[in-house]
Amino acid sequence: MADTHESPVQASTESLRAEGLGKRVPLPSGELTILDGVGFTIAKGEAVAIVGASGSGKSTLLSLLAGLDVPSDGSVKLDGAALSSLDEDGRARVRGEKVGFVFQSFQLLPSLTALENVMLPLELRGDDDAEGPARAILAQVGLAERLGHYPRQLSGGEQQRVALARAFVTRPAVLFADEPTGNLDTQTGQAIVDLLFALNRESGTTLVLVTHDERLAARCDRILRLAAGRLVTA
Repeated sequence: MADTHESPVQASTESLRAEGLGKRVPLPSGELTILDGVGFTIAKGEAVAIVGASGSGKSTLLSLLAGLDVPSDGSVKLDGAALSSLDEDGRARVRGEKVGFVFQSFQLLPSLTALENVMLPLELRGDDDAEGPARAILAQVGLAERLGHYPRQLSGGEQQRVALARAFVTRPAVLFADEPTGNLDTQTGQAIVDLLFALNRESGTTLVLVTHDERLAARCDRILRLAAGRLVTA
């Protein structure tokens, strides 16, 4: 488990800290342990892959790190915010201010155009100008001609480009990506990965990437490997 004693230098360069994370859920047959005693730190600007077999706890760990779920044991500190001490409203506020997400299923709102989907997190944050930054980053991901298209009018690769633009438009401190190429063919997936890392380098965002693809994981600075809910490689 990670050392609990922080020096000022460590604190200033630390993006994520997980300490003794455990997650258990009740089942009719008894309690199921999904994560057990997971601890590590991730530096600001670092790209880290979380890998492991299906059922090893990867997505659960990501949910805990992002404050989408609460642990049964342990704590998470995200960019200085102690998530475990916050209620749901507080965690939602931290996510809105500090976090971006990219999912396997894109999770675009079907009733909004590409431009409107990317503007949404800026509008929810209360930015005065949402359209300007949204247009700029959509152009950056190669979709300047597709601003008025709805998700159903876009290919899978184009939808994931919109999702990347939406994730990066807020300049998040931490970006969580959960199997970002899982619904894409190999060639399209490779293009999305290249774009993800290029955007990440430019923005200096901390990247936490859940994947079963070892080649994708190898492009990160470090790999955290889970097996049966425990961290076996950090």
